[in-house]
Amino acid sequence: MSISPTVIIVPGWRNSGPGHWQSLWAARLPKVLRVEQDDWASPLKRAWVLRLGETIERAGGPVVVVAHSLGCIATSHLPPEVTDRIQGALLVAPADPERRGVLADFAPVPYQRLPYPSIVVASSNDPFCPVRLAGAYARAWGSEFVRLNDAGHINVDSGHGEWPLGLALLQSLGVSTAPVWAPAAVADGLFNPGIRKQEQSRLS
Repeated sequence: MSISPTVIIVPGWRNSGPGHWQSLWAARLPKVLRVEQDDWASPLKRAWVLRLGETIERAGGPVVVVAHSLGCIATSHLPPEVTDRIQGALLVAPADPERRGVLADFAPVPYQRLPYPSIVVASSNDPFCPVRLAGAYARAWGSEFVRLNDAGHINVDSGHGEWPLGLALLQSLGVSTAPVWAPAAVADGLFNPGIRKQEQSRLS
């Protein structure tokens, strides 16, 4: 019998607030650990990657990483002894640390293939990272690339609360979410695989 993975929530710069989909998922999914950084405002790569690695180790089993913005870049910097524990990763709205000085410690971004299945989700009008750059990350990391139209930074400001499409993508990485959001979510067809074709453009 396979062990259900723990979801590791990895917020980005300045953390994810109470209405953010990461916070909503953290409160409702059954097996979750959330990374808590000592300094959300002035992030340093070494400290962020170390804390992320410690959180993954604390899970005590396989994990699926759910990262947003700078959290995606921190995930890409993880060393091999930590990535061995990762079963998959949902990497949403990755940041561009070279465009914003406060994030510069995370540059250059690694352009090596990730040793686990991953999905990069990016928006055509993300103000913090051009979609073409996010696509370049996905190609380098060997990730499935999901391009959303006019979805902003895929956060509260762009109207993303529970974000059912994201939950469907999370399910595709082996995480069971339906018992938490059912029966209403299932009744609405939020976990129907067809929704992915209706609401997104997919590039390999």
